[in-house]
Amino acid sequence: MTTIENDLFLRALLKQPVERTPVWMMRQAGRYLPEYRATRAKAGSFMQLCTNPELACEVTLQPLERFGFDAAILFSDILTIPDAMGLGLSFAEGEGPQFAHPIRTADDVKRLPIPDPETELRYVVDAVRLIKTNLRNRLPLIGFSGSPWTLATYMVEGKGSKSFQKVKSMMFEEPALMHQMLDKLAQAVAAYLNAQIAAGADAVMLFDTWGGMLSHDDYLEFSLRYARQVRELLNTQRDGRQIPTILFTKGGGLWLETMADTGYDALGLDWQTDIANARARVGAKVALQGNMDPITLYAKPEVIRAKVGKILHDFGHGTGHVFNLGHGILPDIAPEHVKAMVDAVREFSPQYHAAD
Repeated sequence: MTTIENDLFLRALLKQPVERTPVWMMRQAGRYLPEYRATRAKAGSFMQLCTNPELACEVTLQPLERFGFDAAILFSDILTIPDAMGLGLSFAEGEGPQFAHPIRTADDVKRLPIPDPETELRYVVDAVRLIKTNLRNRLPLIGFSGSPWTLATYMVEGKGSKSFQKVKSMMFEEPALMHQMLDKLAQAVAAYLNAQIAAGADAVMLFDTWGGMLSHDDYLEFSLRYARQVRELLNTQRDGRQIPTILFTKGGGLWLETMADTGYDALGLDWQTDIANARARVGAKVALQGNMDPITLYAKPEVIRAKVGKILHDFGHGTGHVFNLGHGILPDIAPEHVKAMVDAVREFSPQYHAAD
């Protein structure tokens, strides 16, 4: 079994003793870094960057060199699966992702293939292999996918949405069709994550970005049900090591107890969820990841340090916490403010692990 030099992140996810709280950041490889912007310019477009394993590896490693995060996360996009299903993904400048062939009918759903990760998504799996080689077992690598529900929202709407009128209409008026689509997506997501694990990912995360815009009953039926199905299909053992799993539903604070019963090792928390309350609610069942408000990083370094200290204090003593933002970093954040956050976690957190 290969040893990873800094395995704090993996140990915290599995609620094993750690010397300090590990820290990484959603979208840590991104537009707030000048070196990322240079690589993106070299690639020519966001999609060309995503589909080039060498450049995807390059930007994955960039924030590790600058900040010393405790984990790398694969540079990719959550919409790679629908693109591989033939929906024609593109990114219009300033408008976000768009699909040329959105899903609107029963025939559209019937025609959806389940992509083979080693063919249609080979560029992602190759990127995982290349990143693992370049990490040289210094840090763990996180693989990820969008959740079935979140992928469905983009596939039916054809782009991002504020009201989600088209996808909710399908859900309300044709629930059997929506379930058929979500079942296909769950199979595709599980195959994709399993391929990332086989290629070397040391942990995997499911991003349920839009689960929080559903009502209570609809969340359980159309989002969490399929997150659970993905988890049941995952191969979470490789070379004698357990591969930890993380479920993150933005706006999911209402459902933490139910989410904790789905089999994932950790839950991501958005910034609207009180971390002390969340820990009390889930107990020892799962680890927690989060959950500083991304907007905090616009503040002065002393404010950032105080906010970090408050979150660490509120989680309290013991393992089972991975420090992160409550969502992705925004593109115009100053890199030195990220450094202030990381340095504060490293400075303040050991006191909470003294007897671990």
